Amino acid sequence: MPIAENIARIRERMKAAARRAGRNVDDVTLMAVSKTVPPELIRAAYLAGVRLFGENRVQEFAEKVDALLDLSNAEWHMIGHLQTNKAANAAELFAAIDSIDSLRLAQKVNSAAQQAGKNLAVLIEINVGGEAAKTGVAPESQELENILQAAPSLEHLEIRGLMTIPPLTDDPQQARPYFRKLRELQKQINALGLPDVSMNVLSVGMSHDFEIAIEEGSTCVRLGTAIFGERKLP
Repeated sequence: MPIAENIARIRERMKAAARRAGRNVDDVTLMAVSKTVPPELIRAAYLAGVRLFGENRVQEFAEKVDALLDLSNAEWHMIGHLQTNKAANAAELFAAIDSIDSLRLAQKVNSAAQQAGKNLAVLIEINVGGEAAKTGVAPESQELENILQAAPSLEHLEIRGLMTIPPLTDDPQQARPYFRKLRELQKQINALGLPDVSMNVLSVGMSHDFEIAIEEGSTCVRLGTAIFGERKLP
């Protein structure tokens, strides 16, 4: 599988998208989504220059982490829905949780990080399309306000920004309004000047729509199939 070639092509497309938006491509991080991907293919992506990886399931990553310990300065983020009963394991395994979707989960992860003797970077997951089947906080909800207001008490969490998965469509252009909505929410939260809340990260864009996401302000695109090919069912 030509992973290095895939990554090289992706980086060229990222550069072109950044140029179209008048942005510096260095302000956009490439995350390789490595769920169901075996260690040898993750290693190939690392050798091709990728340093940020996203995993969806705590148990799956726990089973392959030992085979990846020698990948110095690789950073592992939990990007899938995290159940509160997995918070302790997630805090041990990951450098960041990009899918905080309730105050209760934030509090659980904070306690787990304290027990692990570390601080965790976190993103708040926003259900920007209001889809019942998806997790995430509604954009203008009391729950979002609760998480933001609780930030000073979450001493072991660093709120760094927002993440979303827009409604899936065949036409990537149809994702653009959702990306814009998230960017506007980011600006609104920034304007509040809340203590211990940073909005520097906008994690949007996947294999089929990452160029649109970069044009709309993404600082982190999460690519799986574009790097590793079609995913095998677990």
